[in-house]
Amino acid sequence: MKVILKDDMEKLGKCGEVVEVKDGYGRNYLFRRDLAIPATKGNLKSIGEIKKQKEIRDLKKKRREERQKIQLEKISCTAEVMVGEEDRVFGSVTSQTIAELLKEKGFEMDRHKIMLETPIKSLGVYTVPVKISSDVVASLKVWVVKKQQT
Repeated sequence: MKVILKDDMEKLGKCGEVVEVKDGYGRNYLFRRDLAIPATKGNLKSIGEIKKQKEIRDLKKKRREERQKIQLEKISCTAEVMVGEEDRVFGSVTSQTIAELLKEKGFEMDRHKIMLETPIKSLGVYTVPVKISSDVVASLKVWVVKKQQT
C-alpha cells in the first residue's frame, strides 16, 4: 500500500513523501494516528499543502520551545545540602534533584532532559544545560548551598 506521510517518521521517511508500507501497518497504525493518508490521485496533488501545514506546526513548536528556554534562563534553583567538616557535601545533587526543584518553580521537566554530566558534590554556583528539544538548550543556574541547621 502506498501512503503519503503527514509527519517525519524516523525509519520511514520525511513529511510529504510517498512510501510503500504493509497494508496492516498503514490501516492500523499510520491512519489511526493521523501520521499518513492514502496515496490517491487527489491526495498526491495536496502534498504541497501537507508540507506547508507541517512547517507551520514546526514553527509554532519552535516558538513555544524558545519561550520556555527564556523562562528557564530567568530563574535559578537553590539546592540546600547537608555538609560535614570542611564543607564536604553529604551525598550529591543529581538531575532528579534539579527536576524536583524545577517542579517546585512550576516547570514540569523530565530528569533525562537535564544534561548533568556528573552529580554535583561541592558547594557553589553551577550552570546546568537543560535540553528542551533536539536543537534548543537552556542554561539553568543552580546554587548549591549549605543547609541551615535549626
